[in-house]
Amino acid sequence: METMFVEARYEKKIILPFSFIKRLPEKIGLFTTVQFMDSLRSIKEQLEQNRISVTLFKTKHTRYPGQILGCNISGFPGVDAYVYIGDGMFHPKALVIENNLPVYSFNPLTKKQKIFTAKDVEKILKKEKGAYIKFLSSGNIGVLVTLKYGQNQYKRAKKLENKYPDKVFYYLVSDTIDFAGLANFNFIESFVNTACPRIGLDDSSVLEKPILNIDKLL
Repeated sequence: METMFVEARYEKKIILPFSFIKRLPEKIGLFTTVQFMDSLRSIKEQLEQNRISVTLFKTKHTRYPGQILGCNISGFPGVDAYVYIGDGMFHPKALVIENNLPVYSFNPLTKKQKIFTAKDVEKILKKEKGAYIKFLSSGNIGVLVTLKYGQNQYKRAKKLENKYPDKVFYYLVSDTIDFAGLANFNFIESFVNTACPRIGLDDSSVLEKPILNIDKLL
């Protein structure tokens, strides 16, 4: 069966309020999700007219410069902070965690502004550290593998066996991960997530056992 990916675009023009722009540092990396890509060029021009240097980073998994995905959130050097145009908190929090720089977020739907800093991700980092400690002391590890296009990292997950030969790895493969169903594997002591990193950050609260994204282990 052939899969077709259709981009849904936000049709209204996005104009940043001056109250948002005046808070920004001199050099920023600009990011948004695919639905707001049509406004990215005009936003960049608006920022540059206010003497702000703007960089649009292009990652290997994205189609457009400035587009952000959860699987590409690190390695964006040469800026003082990031600007995120979009809704939700996952992407700005992930940017802070992986790059240790503040993120200035503007939601074009609600017009709300927020600055994400290390303080906003303290709980996530503490939980991540706890999950890592539990992983090191665990013998039976459940590895979550998705069959979704662009997220399947089974081959990479197999490298865990070489790096951690003292552990037994069980590969749990599915299209969509059923968190409730994971409770059936009561012999698993901790989980490793190889799918969308949001699972290891936002969705970890729905699991009774600790879960760690694979990037923290390889």
